[in-house]
Amino acid sequence: MITEDLQHRLHTLIRDVPNFPKPGVLFKDFTPLLRDPRALAMAIELMASPFRGQHIDIVVGAESRGFIFGTALAQTLSAGFVPVRKPGKLPHTTDAVSYQLEYGSDTVEIHTDAITNGQRVVIVDDLLATGGTLDACAQLVKRLGGTIVGLTVLIELPALNGRARVQHHAPVLAVLTL
Repeated sequence: MITEDLQHRLHTLIRDVPNFPKPGVLFKDFTPLLRDPRALAMAIELMASPFRGQHIDIVVGAESRGFIFGTALAQTLSAGFVPVRKPGKLPHTTDAVSYQLEYGSDTVEIHTDAITNGQRVVIVDDLLATGGTLDACAQLVKRLGGTIVGLTVLIELPALNGRARVQHHAPVLAVLTL
């Protein structure tokens, strides 16, 4: 469980960048957290601990910031890692889902052989805003026959109500809510 002191410490390492990547968007920049080894280790541990002992086979990370946490989470859980990427970035046969973002639309792809039927999957990204990216990732995992054990993020922005869009897939865990 995250204490108030720890939550405050991690929160101080997230900076707000107004009007990025578009006017009106308040970007949550977690790069200061990444350069602090203790904070980074704690963030990964907080993302991983709910899944210990749940026999996770695969961690799916959403491009691109989900890769940062996804590979570390996969290593921590002794699981494999599968990237979900933007179109045209994966070299083999893919499946794709298009979705709406808080400031536009996007498409993500996964290799069609990345997950086998029944594998237990955790999906990770840096941030849960409107839920479009996590929802698209979950749709891809389900199409390949994966069982989604949970969705985990470093930061959740509850004001954008993304949890409501994705919680039907699996439990949603956020280290920080801002």
